[in-house]
Amino acid sequence: MPLSSVPLPAPAPRRTLLRAAVAGGLTALTAGAAHAAGRSAPAAPAARAAAPPPLARLPETWILACDQATQSVLLLDATSAYWRSGGADDSARAADLQSLWSWTPVDDATLDDLDPVRTWRNVSEAKARPTAHGPLLLTCASGGLVAAVRREGEAVYWATALPAVSNPHSVELLPDGNIAVAASTGGFVRLYAASRGERATAYASFDLPGAHGLLWDAGDGLLWALGSALLVGLAVEGSPANPGLRAVRTVALPDSGGHDLARAVGPGAPLWVSTSAHVRLFAPGSGTFTAFGDADGVDRPSVKSVSQHPVSGQILTVSPEPGAPCTWCTSRIRFHGPGGEEELRGSSLYKARWWSADAS
Repeated sequence: MPLSSVPLPAPAPRRTLLRAAVAGGLTALTAGAAHAAGRSAPAAPAARAAAPPPLARLPETWILACDQATQSVLLLDATSAYWRSGGADDSARAADLQSLWSWTPVDDATLDDLDPVRTWRNVSEAKARPTAHGPLLLTCASGGLVAAVRREGEAVYWATALPAVSNPHSVELLPDGNIAVAASTGGFVRLYAASRGERATAYASFDLPGAHGLLWDAGDGLLWALGSALLVGLAVEGSPANPGLRAVRTVALPDSGGHDLARAVGPGAPLWVSTSAHVRLFAPGSGTFTAFGDADGVDRPSVKSVSQHPVSGQILTVSPEPGAPCTWCTSRIRFHGPGGEEELRGSSLYKARWWSADAS
C-alpha cells in the first residue's frame, strides 16, 4: 500500500526545537564514518512504484516505523507540516508525502522465492545501518521474513525466511557484512554469513529464550542480545564465511520481559533496555542498570521500542494503547524531551526509530 494512503498528523513546539537541534548538529552527524558492509549490493529492479526521497531532505528528521496495518515499513518526516492529529487538507498532505517512502516485499519479484505473501506478516523491526555503499534498512516480520534492503534503489542485500513459529523480532548488521537475527518464540540468535551472498543460509546459533533485541556495540566489539530474562554480550568468532557466537557477558535483567535494545546518548555509550515493566539505561562497562529519572513518561510498562536522536537527545517511544486493532500495537508515536504525541490515524504501529540514530 502506498505511503500516501496513511494520513499523517499541527506542528507542535517540539518541532521547532527539533529543527534547531538538528541544524546545530548537522555537521557532526554527516561527518560520521560509515561501516563497511562487505560486498556490493545487487542491481536494483528496473521499475518501482515510487522513488526514495532525495538525500537533501534532511534525514536527521526521518523516522522509520513498523506499520502492521499496511504491512509496510514507513519513512516519515518529524518536521512535516501535515503530520496532524486533527482534520486536514488531504491534497496538501498527499503532496507532502510524495517525497517520503515505504517498503514492503510483497510486490518485489526478487523476493518471490521467500513467499512474502505468507512470510511478511506483522512487521516487527525496522532500523537503519550505515555501510560503505549507503544505508541499509534492516527489517523482519513475525511471519518469518528477514531482509536487508538498500534504501537507494531498493536492491536487496540479503534476505531469508524462517519458519513462522520462530517469530523474528530484531535484526542487526555486523561490520563484516554478516547479519544477526533474534527470534522470540524460537528462542535463539542466529548470525548469518550474509556477506557470502543475498541468499546465504550458513549461520551460527546461540540459544536465548525470548530473544527480542539485538545491538552491535563497536566499543567493546560485542553483539548484545536481549532475551526474556537475560542481556547477553556475544563475541563473534571464526571467519565471515563461517562465523561463531560465544557468550562472554551475561547480565540478569532487573525484571522480566526484555523487549527492545537501542543506543542511548551519554557518557560510556549506554544502551536503552525496555522490559515488560520499565525502560532503563544499561552501562556496558559496569554491567549495571539505572532508572531513567524523567517526568516525561519514557519509563513506563510495555514499551515496544525506544530511540534517541543523537543530536537533540529527543526520545521516541512506542507502546500499545487501548482500542488499537491489536493488543500489541498503537497509532501513536510519543516524543520525549521535548514531549508530545503524534497520531497516524488508521495505522497499527509496533516500533518507531529515528533514522539518524543508527544510519549516520
